[in-house]
Amino acid sequence: MAKSESWEWIKAVAVALTLAIVIRYFFFAPIVVDGESMMPTLENNDRMIVNKIGYNISEPDRFDIVVFHAPQNKDYIKRVIGLPGDTIEYENDVLYINGEEVEEPYLDVYKEVAPSKPLTGDFQLEEVTGEETIPEGHIFVLGDNRQHSKDSRHIGVVNSEDVVGKANFVFWPFQEVRMVD
Repeated sequence: MAKSESWEWIKAVAVALTLAIVIRYFFFAPIVVDGESMMPTLENNDRMIVNKIGYNISEPDRFDIVVFHAPQNKDYIKRVIGLPGDTIEYENDVLYINGEEVEEPYLDVYKEVAPSKPLTGDFQLEEVTGEETIPEGHIFVLGDNRQHSKDSRHIGVVNSEDVVGKANFVFWPFQEVRMVD
């Protein structure tokens, strides 16, 4: 009888571990925000859930917050600004996509309190990436803390295949649990 009960426990633990691995690998993964490049939206050491399921990684939406594999074997978390075929330009702290002014309401508060102005320095896509438009299968990403973010202005456009998933749920610290956009 004891042998049968032990075997049942072993099977239950094996099934639980298998499920945990499958869920972690294919559906959701935890990530820790490392640094201040996404402030004020995300704080250093925020713990988030990365959604891998139900998210079309090959075609993220503009302004999604995504996690992707970056150079030096690191994962970065940034905001999608440009999609394939887009031209990107910043002038006088205003984003222009394909020549049209685009609002960034998630930056409004930070623009008011930023220690120096402008929050986002002037640039054109070609100046920082060598590309006239964002190539097919790639995205252009920026951190919300534009003055202190290593993003597409430094590492170039991101291959969509390197995108792990969308991050929009902070689960720690507990008093800061929230959805972010």
